Amino acid sequence: MASSPPPFSRFEWMIAWRYLRATRAEGGVSVMTWISLIGIALAVFALIAVLAVRTGFRAEFVDTILGANAHVTLYQSSAVNEAGQGSRQIEDYVALAERVAAVPGVTRAAPLIKGQVMSSANGRTAGVEVYGITLEDLRGVPRIESPEESLGDLSRFDEGVAIGWEVAASLGVGPGDMIRLISPDGVRTAFGTSPRVNAYEVVYVFRAGRYDIDRTRLYMPFAEAQSYFNREGFADELEVMVEDPDRVDDLTTDLLRAGGERTLLWTWRDASGSFLQALKMEDNVMFIIMSILVLIAAMNIVSGLIMLVKNKGRDIGILRTMGLTEGSVLRVFFICGASVGTIGTLAGVIFGCLFAIYIDQIFNVVNYIAGGGVWDASIRGIYAVPAKLELGDVISAIALSLGLSYVITIFPARRAARMNPVEALRYE
Repeated sequence: MASSPPPFSRFEWMIAWRYLRATRAEGGVSVMTWISLIGIALAVFALIAVLAVRTGFRAEFVDTILGANAHVTLYQSSAVNEAGQGSRQIEDYVALAERVAAVPGVTRAAPLIKGQVMSSANGRTAGVEVYGITLEDLRGVPRIESPEESLGDLSRFDEGVAIGWEVAASLGVGPGDMIRLISPDGVRTAFGTSPRVNAYEVVYVFRAGRYDIDRTRLYMPFAEAQSYFNREGFADELEVMVEDPDRVDDLTTDLLRAGGERTLLWTWRDASGSFLQALKMEDNVMFIIMSILVLIAAMNIVSGLIMLVKNKGRDIGILRTMGLTEGSVLRVFFICGASVGTIGTLAGVIFGCLFAIYIDQIFNVVNYIAGGGVWDASIRGIYAVPAKLELGDVISAIALSLGLSYVITIFPARRAARMNPVEALRYE
């Protein structure tokens, strides 16, 4: 007795390929096949592109936050000083920085002086936020030590100030130029407090990669900042960097213990947590929307297979009378639908990955065609559209597309398999 052929035998693939090929009499089926394939490809391409841009945007946002800002800001609660006024100034900032730096997981603790002033040069003005910091500590800030772009010499920091790229552009200055800083809380005299106006040389211009930082940030030597803001012998806060910023919450107890009873903490998650949470929610919503697009594209496969089954009713009847089993017929039409889904998914993955890899070049072309100004850094916060390919994102897109394509193909394939050969041939 002859044994039955194994599933997905060569003849089943041959019949499926024959049905997928275009013929003049069955042009509608061929058109539906191409529509299904292109639809799947576009849906997978869109899904991978969205996932890549989503991941790149979050990575760029977090990287610029952690690269130019403190992972943890340590300051003190208000206390009444000798003059009877409330003060948050840190007196023993050197000892405090040493204790905090000794906490396991902390890489650096730097005293800071902070203040907001008006800068002026070439008849132009710009509001800036001054960070008073030592050169050694400034070199520990990644986005300042190794920025996207820089001008001047950071080693000359003690001789002047370092300013953001957009600050320099708005004032029309560069390394070697002088700028004036105007503080309303300046020199105290018998007639009150008069504004303080000091001139400084620009020794370094940096582009950290975040517009809001490059537009407002100015670094001043720590001792000079103490004198300028009347903070002699004090610091405003401590800038703390840690080894693993994602686990910064695990260090809060140790940092509070090292800081003392008046210590308060403000982590980078506290500062940007709401934005990151909103970004995560948006990511989930976009994934659901893109998944629906993939589902809609996969439904075209069902339409194409139903038309194919209807047109091939006579062939199915003949094959069944020749001894082809229901399982073989089901597998033939399953191969037809699954092949369209697989080829479309593969094409979508290729184009989606190429889009993520060459997004800068593609964006430049779009920007050129649109006449420029498509991406406004002052609104977006970053200077370009970021994209980052993650293996997990690509795998999830492939799994979603193939899973939907294979599952929905089963239903029209079962309909073909259960077709009565007598009914199929009655009117032929």
